[in-house]
Amino acid sequence: MLNPIDSPSGKRKNDPQGLRQRIFTSALSEFAEFGLKGARLENIAQQAETTKRMVVYHFQNKETLYLAVLEYVYQHIRNHESALALASLPPAEAIVRLVEESFNYHVEHPDFIRLICMENMMRGQYISQSPHIRALNQSALTLLEDILARGKAKQLFNDEVSAHDVHRLISSLCFHHVANQYTFNTLFESNQSPEEQIAHHRKMAVVATTRYLAR
Repeated sequence: MLNPIDSPSGKRKNDPQGLRQRIFTSALSEFAEFGLKGARLENIAQQAETTKRMVVYHFQNKETLYLAVLEYVYQHIRNHESALALASLPPAEAIVRLVEESFNYHVEHPDFIRLICMENMMRGQYISQSPHIRALNQSALTLLEDILARGKAKQLFNDEVSAHDVHRLISSLCFHHVANQYTFNTLFESNQSPEEQIAHHRKMAVVATTRYLAR
């Protein structure tokens, strides 16, 4: 069963923000399951408890809606990171919490992963059209740069590591657990339960990142 980002809490009439939220949630599920080409506006409208006419009214066409959903999911994960208030934590604690929370986020939002996989299959055709996504995701590096600068000042982290590389490392480890879970588990059977695998791989992500940062 799909687990889209944020189910809507209210479905009142004359609530354009609520309607847009329902459309985003429905579209994310549809695009993650069928890709841009296979997704249907009729299905999105039905799941959002509205009409195709209203979807078109708000988003014009399927491609525009798809790009809006891409912007939405990146905004969501960046907001999640900002809400962690990592600047208030010592740098070593901050990096551990960032890795753990990033891992948990990916596990809890598999449709986000599927959507990004679909976009990569299209060679980033649509994400490259959005200056907003590029500007938005700079916050992920800014957040890391602050943690790294504080850690380097205390001689906790290697002076040579960059925020770009640390972000790639964390993202790779978190992404792989969700994106490759079916093939990896089929090829390399594990006796661990899903919960045990999550805990084990989350710990691996923390260990790999902290060892990469070590002086």
